Amino acid sequence: MLKHLSADVRQYLLVTGNYWAFTLTDGALRMLVVLHFHTLGYSPLEIALLFLFYEFFGVVTNLVGGWLGARIGLNRTMNIGLALQVVALSMLLVPAAMLTVPWVMAAQALSGIAKDLNKMSAKSAIKLLIPEGANQSLYRWVSFLTGSKNSLKGAGFFLGGLLLWWQGFQGAVLSMVIMLSFTLLLSLAKLGKDLGVANSKPKFSQIFSKSSNINILSAARLFLFGARDLWFVVALPVYLSAELGWAHTEVSSFLALWIIGYGVVQTLAPYLTGKRSGEQPTRAQPFLWSLALIVPLFALATQLSTTAEPDRWLVVGLLVFGALFAVNSSLHSYLIVNLANRDAVSLDVGFYYMANAAGRLIGTLLSGYLYQAHGLEACLWGAALFILICTLLSTQLKFDGFAKQQ
Repeated sequence: MLKHLSADVRQYLLVTGNYWAFTLTDGALRMLVVLHFHTLGYSPLEIALLFLFYEFFGVVTNLVGGWLGARIGLNRTMNIGLALQVVALSMLLVPAAMLTVPWVMAAQALSGIAKDLNKMSAKSAIKLLIPEGANQSLYRWVSFLTGSKNSLKGAGFFLGGLLLWWQGFQGAVLSMVIMLSFTLLLSLAKLGKDLGVANSKPKFSQIFSKSSNINILSAARLFLFGARDLWFVVALPVYLSAELGWAHTEVSSFLALWIIGYGVVQTLAPYLTGKRSGEQPTRAQPFLWSLALIVPLFALATQLSTTAEPDRWLVVGLLVFGALFAVNSSLHSYLIVNLANRDAVSLDVGFYYMANAAGRLIGTLLSGYLYQAHGLEACLWGAALFILICTLLSTQLKFDGFAKQQ
């Protein structure tokens, strides 16, 4: 069946498959680390610090990785990412006594480099595998890749909790090492050798974008994802476990279902933001969809301290926030891929996802600190402030990635 498809479609499917396999292990590893080290008695701030290098090296990797992809090809940067994730997972197979904070932080650093090499390569590759000027198709394919990836990350959250319960920490990690090693071997054999190589080799000084629109969009992305991780990454799972008494499998299953639903909505974003199927978004939509995100955050922050049923409010608030955030994420992902320069596309995409990683880094640290110092409500208020800044930045976007205002 696959042999009847065009070469570009086969390459797209392989890129997507690589991204899916990596994302499954990435989501599972995140849940494994949070739940396992919470069980060992680590504080929320200490757990957040375990991810410090993961997020920090994501910032560095997107800058350098975009330049590297333009010079050596996106196939190589994607395969390097897969290989580094195998190494990072293998580092966690040491005896329990060696799983110190510095050691886990080092493993997470490699995982952060791997994740952003893989994501930058996958997102950049779409621009090259879709015919130039086919913006509606580009929007649908970007939304599908982004949404399916997040659904798989949600499945990874569930897988992480399940494997931790079934096989223990080391058994769970070993299972992921085996799966990802097989994916790497397939990618080395099948992925195109010249994907994404720029016609002229970019200088290292070109890693910083000179486009005001990309800079504005990147800044908005920083605050958008900082807002999500400020309450979702550390504060929420610890709150569900420590304050509401949820079991590890309940926490991981709930967050997994949330992210899967979030991914499904992302794939539908072209239909939700357009008046007709797959229509390009208008200029007003980044502002309006971002502004709408403040509503569930405000409702949760004001209700959690007064309601007798916080778990019910959290479930409803998360569903509303997840749906709105999914549309925002897909909309932003489309706009950066549309705007990126087709030659050396990974430079622009890498810079943009550098801002994404910076937002996640800031959000993760604030999530651990604010929750430990002031509780979940403080995390929610901080997230609302970040969304407000993102909304104001969105009003400054001016470029041809939008449809004409109706």
